[in-house]
Amino acid sequence: MWGGAFFLKKHQIQATLVMVCSQYFSKKMPQADQKIIEGCIIGRRHAQSQLYSKYAPTMLGICMRYARNKSEAHDILQDGFIKIFTNLKNFRGEGSFEGWLKRIMVNTAITHNKQSIKHQFHTDIDAIEETLLIDEDETKLENIKLPQETLINMIQNLPEGYRTVFNLYAFENLSHKEISDMLDISVNTSKSQLSKARRHLVSKITQLTGITKIGNIE
Repeated sequence: MWGGAFFLKKHQIQATLVMVCSQYFSKKMPQADQKIIEGCIIGRRHAQSQLYSKYAPTMLGICMRYARNKSEAHDILQDGFIKIFTNLKNFRGEGSFEGWLKRIMVNTAITHNKQSIKHQFHTDIDAIEETLLIDEDETKLENIKLPQETLINMIQNLPEGYRTVFNLYAFENLSHKEISDMLDISVNTSKSQLSKARRHLVSKITQLTGITKIGNIE
C-alpha cells in the first residue's frame, strides 16, 4: 500500500532530477551541452563519455602547464574529472561551464602539488630579500614566437613553486593577494616566485633564440 502510493520508480527519479537541474542552466548554454550535463547528473555513461571527449583536450592543456610531465598531467586530468562528475549537480549555470571546469582542474592541479610546493616556498622564503628582480621593461615574452610544445616544455621544467605561481598569475590572471590566499603563502613570496620564474624562462628563451633583450613579460 505504502509502496504503491509513495514509491518513485527509477525513471521517475531521473526525470525529476533532469527537470530540477535544467532550471539552473543558463539560457545561453547550447542545448547539446545541456543534454550532456543532464545525462551526466543522472549517471548515464554515454553522457559522461561525451563530456570527457569534448573537454578533455582543453583540460589536459591546463594540466600540462601545472605538471612536470605528460604522465603527471594525465593523473591530474583523471582526478579532475572525478571531481567534475561528482560536483556536476552543483553547477548552477551561472557563468561559463568551461570556466567552471577549468577552475576545478586548476584547483586539482594545485592540490596535487601542494605539499612539495609548500615545502619549496618555506625553504625559499629566507632568500626573498636577496632576489634580484628583473627589469620589467626588458622581460616581455609575448612577441617571441615559439612552438606551443616548446613553451609548455619550458613551463613544465620550472620548479614546482615557480611553475604554479607563474601559471596562476600569467594564465589565470590572479593577483598576488589571490595567489597568496590560495597557496597559503605571503604576497612577497608570490612575487618572488614569479620573478624567478620569469628569469628562468627568459634565460631559456635567450639560450634557444639567441635574443639577448626581451621586453616586458606581463
